[in-house]
Amino acid sequence: MENNQLKGIIESIKAYMKLEKEAGMGECYFIKPPASLKGLKDEVCLCEKCELFKTRKNVVFGEGSDKAKLIFVGEAPGEDEDCQGLPFVGRSGQLLTKIIEAMGLKREDVYIANILKCRPPDNRPPAPDEILACRDNLRRQIDIIKPKVICTLGKFASQTLLNTETPISALRGKFDYYNGIKVMPTFHPAYLLRNLGDKKLVWEDMKKVMKELA
Repeated sequence: MENNQLKGIIESIKAYMKLEKEAGMGECYFIKPPASLKGLKDEVCLCEKCELFKTRKNVVFGEGSDKAKLIFVGEAPGEDEDCQGLPFVGRSGQLLTKIIEAMGLKREDVYIANILKCRPPDNRPPAPDEILACRDNLRRQIDIIKPKVICTLGKFASQTLLNTETPISALRGKFDYYNGIKVMPTFHPAYLLRNLGDKKLVWEDMKKVMKELA
């Protein structure tokens, strides 16, 4: 196991234990995780670990194949996602679907999720305490699916999974690792809607992903 892979595992454990401590748990118990995405979804839909449960309409757990070789991870649900309970269904979601199809895949072939499972009010960026409270849910999704590649979309997803503060402009286009799984950071579709000229950069990233999957 490479040093950066081991570091990622250690940092994930440390973050989990910190969250348990902040929640008032004096001891750490390792229990058997849900064996399926459905079991985990049932658990997450009851989550009240941060204040977002008070304002959400729906928990946006994730969507796609539980045998996916590729997972796309965004930052948080928007208004459309909150209303429908599904990830990436707004304008940026339509663009992500086009990217997936250009890769020769369908949405049902991959898995799509977010760092946060509940929408922040007014679509503001995720707060640090919200990320800390929710990111273990994503870790458990990844553990169940066991993908070959994770594609992180934008700053928050990339920095959270890679445990770094490096800007997305410097992260994108280069493979890194999350718990031994290859990660390709790239720009968020919402960013591309405002910066059409950077679509070619994302496509270059996707070609690297396609080569890895092949």
